[in-house]
Amino acid sequence: MFKSLIVYDTKRGETQKIAEMLAEELRSLDIEVKLSDVHEIKDLTDLFGYNAYLFGCPTYLGEMTENMKEMLFLAARADLVEKVGGAFGAYGWSGEVPKRIHGTMQHVFKMNMTAEPLMLSSSTVKIAGKMIKKYCQEIAAKLNNRTA
Repeated sequence: MFKSLIVYDTKRGETQKIAEMLAEELRSLDIEVKLSDVHEIKDLTDLFGYNAYLFGCPTYLGEMTENMKEMLFLAARADLVEKVGGAFGAYGWSGEVPKRIHGTMQHVFKMNMTAEPLMLSSSTVKIAGKMIKKYCQEIAAKLNNRTA
């Protein structure tokens, strides 16, 4: 069974809700999930042993949270090369942060990333469920292709 780690930070709870929805959908695809608030990631060992990594953070005043920045600096030392990755986040009006995380995971960490980050203005928008399902199917397909 594939194992995934979802790490999120949240300001108003929306990115956490999206992370929970992602976890539920991945589990429905028979992927084991560890869901962690960014504060739970204390050292490199917290990042070891997973096949897929999804990092999520809201865009707040056009910026990423300091906690997520610190976690990404830690993740840079975790040797995530070729691991499956995805980035996500809630946003109000701009949404730069999921794109920045996605780019960091793809270009700096050299991960096998989804085509795009998952960006939702809210976990309650009508299309959220469909977007999350499609996103998780892309993650699962990438994991299954790695075993070939």
